[in-house]
This record gives sequence, C-alpha cells and structure tokens, in this order.
Amino acid sequence: MRILMYRWKAYNYRDIEQTFLRLGHTVDNIEQRLGNYDVEPEFERVIEEKMRQTPYDMVFTVNYFALISNVCERMGVRYVSWTCDNPLISMYHESVFHDCNYIFTFDKTNYLEFREMGVKHIWYLPLAVDTERIAAVLGDSSDAVKYQGDIAFVGSLYERNSYDKIKSRLPEYLRGYFDAVMEAQLNISGANIVEPMLTTEILEQLQQYFKLEKSEGSFSDLGLIFQTTVLGFKIAELERRRALIELSKHYDVNVYSNSNVSDLLRVRYMGSVDYWSELPKVFYMSKINLNFTIPNIKSGIPLRVWDVLGAGGFLMTNYQAEIPCYFQEGEDLVCFDGPEDLSEKAGFYLAHETERRRIAENGYRKVKERHDYMARICEMLRIVASA
Repeated sequence: MRILMYRWKAYNYRDIEQTFLRLGHTVDNIEQRLGNYDVEPEFERVIEEKMRQTPYDMVFTVNYFALISNVCERMGVRYVSWTCDNPLISMYHESVFHDCNYIFTFDKTNYLEFREMGVKHIWYLPLAVDTERIAAVLGDSSDAVKYQGDIAFVGSLYERNSYDKIKSRLPEYLRGYFDAVMEAQLNISGANIVEPMLTTEILEQLQQYFKLEKSEGSFSDLGLIFQTTVLGFKIAELERRRALIELSKHYDVNVYSNSNVSDLLRVRYMGSVDYWSELPKVFYMSKINLNFTIPNIKSGIPLRVWDVLGAGGFLMTNYQAEIPCYFQEGEDLVCFDGPEDLSEKAGFYLAHETERRRIAENGYRKVKERHDYMARICEMLRIVASA
C-alpha cells in the first residue's frame, strides 16, 4: 500500500510512520504550515497535484483536517485520520460525513457523539506506545543522572490562556459564574460538567463579549468553542498549578516545560525536553511521574499516560473513565482525586520503593504486551479494508 502522510507537530507521527513501514507499506510525507484547517486553497492544490502524480491508496493524518477530507472526496482516495486531541474543532465540519473518511478517535465519548450525529465512518481506537523505540533511547544511559528526581511533571501549565485575556471584559455576573463553574469542575474527577453549565441564557450573554469565528461548512458553536478553547485551558492551568504548589510544600518537584513557573517558588524548573531523545529518560529516572488530563478530553487516555508506562515509569494520574478498560488502579498505575489526595499518595509511594517499582513494572509489561503501535495500526488497517 502507498500512503501519503500530512505531517505537522504531533509527537506520535514518527512511531506511526515506522509502523506502516514495518508492515511493508510505502510512505510519502508532505509538510506545510496551515493557517486554516478547513480551507486552504494553495495547500489543497499541492495535495491534489501530488495525488495526480502518484496513485496513493490512502492519505493519513494525526487528527482530522476538513480540507484534506474535501480533497480526498474529490479525488476518490481514502482519508484515514487518528485523533490525539479532543475535542477537535476541525471535526465539527460537514466534511465528516464524506464517504472517503475513516476517522479513528481515542476518546470513546467523542466517538459516541459523532456516531449519534450520523457519522458512519468513525471508530474508537485508543492511543499506543512504542516500547522498543523507548528502550533504545534508555539504552544510552550516559546522561541519565541529570533526569533523576522524586516527582516530575512534563507539560504545559497553560498560563497563556484565552480566559485571562477576556476576563476583564466580562461583566461581574459572568465572571463569577465562570469562576464557579471552573471551581466545581476542579472538584469533580472523571466527569465533565462544563458543557451543561453553559446554558442558552449564559451563551446569549456571552456572545456580546466573545466573538465566534468559524469557516464555511463548520457546525461548531459558541458553547463548544468557549468550553474547550477558553474554559478548558484555564481549568487545566488551575489544576496543574494547585497540584504542583501542594506537592512542592512537602517534596522535591521537577517541572519540564516551556511555561513560566517563576511564581512556583519551591518547584525546580528544568526547561523543556525533547520528546524523542530525553522524555523517556525523565519518565524512567523520576520516582513519580504526573499526568493531569486536560478536561477537554472527556473519557480518553492521553498520550502522556502511554509514554510514561512505556518507559517503565511510575505514573500517578487523575481518573479518566476509560482507565479501568485497560489498567487496574493500584496495580498498573495510581489515580488521585485532587491536590491533597495526590500529595498524600505521593508521600506513600516515595516511602515505599518496592511497591512503587512493582506497579511501574506491571504497567510497563501491560503496554508492551497489549498496547503497541503494531497492534493499533493493524486494527486500523483491518477496519479500513473491511469497511
């Protein structure tokens, strides 16, 4: 099979491409920065020209791009996408109903939502990890000592979020309402309550202060956009900062990020790390690794979880509804419910190394045996061939 991949900054592209190649397929890449995921005439022309020159069996992307779906529909070529973010605003587009689409999403709630809309070519497929690639990285231990630490978090703190930019423009009632909604969400684990709280009355008031911009063909609405791109990122910032502050009162905490952590006085800022050459070493050399799932991901398991376990790291994560489908809490990983619970459990596992290592080994063994990219891609291609 000959595959055309549109590549952007998604971390898991290389693992997916290598899996296609190991299965004997040919992969060509195309890269271009996009200003709009729905309409980009020049990029559409480039893709069409490439597809005319070479008879591709399918086009593949990580995440869904409406403009690529439109091109594939016109050209009669299968378009396969696999999401790693949720919700994808670009999926709320009339192109999702194209016959050329084979959409795979890692979040079961997202899958069910689009099935109920009438999208037939959509399937649920959780994310994965390449333990062999990670093992090769860990094999070079010459600089491993610099990644040692008690507790590590790798990721953004979302301090440059849209809510902080518009908050001063909102009337006092709306500010108080949104602050209360976010506070309530922070106290609920494993469920998203923001969406039902954005009532018609609230949205009618909000539209005076928040302008919704969307492309032709998009059916995303104000509630979806504000819930995800504004409140979702602010909630993530609050959750991560509060947890790190609480942990740093009692333990040594390393943060690997591009975010500004200067106000987190007890946290040790480690700078950013390369996903391919450094990240596995952080996960392996840290006694405890943290995952905070952004609330936009309603039920799915984010890539960070798979990457930590695939590196043999010990993971503490917020609860997600799909975790029990693949992992046993307390045996493969440890879930926490809020900053105080996280701090208490972190103290326990820092003091009990044997138990910590046993759980990390269980998690590693499970993802290595059942959740690698070969298994996922083979399942994807089986569905594409039979649909």
